[in-house]
Amino acid sequence: MANYGLIEAGGTKFVLGVSDDEGNIAARHQIPTTTPEETLGACVGWFREQGLAPAAIGIASFGPLDLNRASPTWGHVTRTPKPFWSGADLVGPFARAFGCAVGIETDVNGAALAEARWGAGRSLNSLLYLTIGTGVGGGFVSDGRLLHGLSHPEMGHIRLPRHPQDMDFAGHCPFHGACLEGLAAGPSILARWGQSLSELPADHHGADIIAWYLGQAIATFQAILEPARIVMGGGVMATPGLIDKVRHAATAAGNGYFVSDPAQVVVTPGLGSNSGLLGALAVALGI
Repeated sequence: MANYGLIEAGGTKFVLGVSDDEGNIAARHQIPTTTPEETLGACVGWFREQGLAPAAIGIASFGPLDLNRASPTWGHVTRTPKPFWSGADLVGPFARAFGCAVGIETDVNGAALAEARWGAGRSLNSLLYLTIGTGVGGGFVSDGRLLHGLSHPEMGHIRLPRHPQDMDFAGHCPFHGACLEGLAAGPSILARWGQSLSELPADHHGADIIAWYLGQAIATFQAILEPARIVMGGGVMATPGLIDKVRHAATAAGNGYFVSDPAQVVVTPGLGSNSGLLGALAVALGI
């Protein structure tokens, strides 16, 4: 049976895996995200230690990315606030090292494909995957196909109304200030309150504010896409009780207008912590 190299490339760590085409992960490893040369070199080294002779390698990465195959910078990171990584070639080092086809997608697009194929969206015709972590992003799958335009969607950068108790916070996005990512991602939470959402006291108003923003975002995405399932992943969503607050806030924001009820369609990842790696597999299988 063919094997595949899997790369979930994140802003703080790269998660690597080796699997067959059915999603059975035989080995996995984590490497800290430092500079492109150091990080990608360590990834190639680990795959070689596994004796990998892959049918293909799939990369599900933080972005933004150039996904236009006709572009001379296809497979490169574009403008990112992550130090050292703007312009980094993610595909080339692996293609040269292993002489195989390499596919690349955003991390959220990969996770969306995996959840639609094997996870929470299996048997449904559409799925929106949102990650709320160090950044905020989204990927949408309809009838097995990802949504693309000139580039990949940047759902973390939509603009939102402001919560009445959060008017003094300027936002943390270096490009847009108070966009969804600038208001609800992990760094914006730390910038306001000095702790992660899960570390704040149980009676702190922070979770309600973040849930309100996420509820507003869900209502916006329902108006545009009306997905059959909305999967919410990322470190912020691991906060105990947050998913229920988000469902409630989204239901209130929609006010009964949309076909799907957020109380029923908003879920955590069906693949758990494997959404990212299996997203890389879905990318590799789609080459």
